[in-house]
Amino acid sequence: MTASYIALGSNLGDRNKNIRLALEWLKQDPAVNVVKISSLVETRPHNCPGPQPKFLNAAAKIETSYSARQLLAKFQEIEGKLGRKMPHAKNSARTIDLDILLYGDLEIDEANLRIPHPRMWQREFVTLPLKEIAPELFKE
Repeated sequence: MTASYIALGSNLGDRNKNIRLALEWLKQDPAVNVVKISSLVETRPHNCPGPQPKFLNAAAKIETSYSARQLLAKFQEIEGKLGRKMPHAKNSARTIDLDILLYGDLEIDEANLRIPHPRMWQREFVTLPLKEIAPELFKE
């Protein structure tokens, strides 16, 4: 099992329920162990087109036997089940967004998968919940 940190965000529909369902579906997957979940943080949209509702964001630490690409596919499956359309415009409003922030010590730089997430340290909606569950990642 590989330790991974993930980000969850929602700004359409029942935001709390969307995040809760995504986490429940991950917990039901035998290839995923949800270790720790942050509290929810409400944030304003960041670099999003047009006016959008505020986001609810969370972070979680998971352990998984999925490869990073398999985990991405699982996230896209969950996003689809919760009504996120594929393909979608960059930074568009969404029922759910699941991102892999860190996957063990793996580094990937591909068109549809970049690990570590390239902008995670500059986004307060990621760093606030992540710092709550993994303060050790922020020690210098």
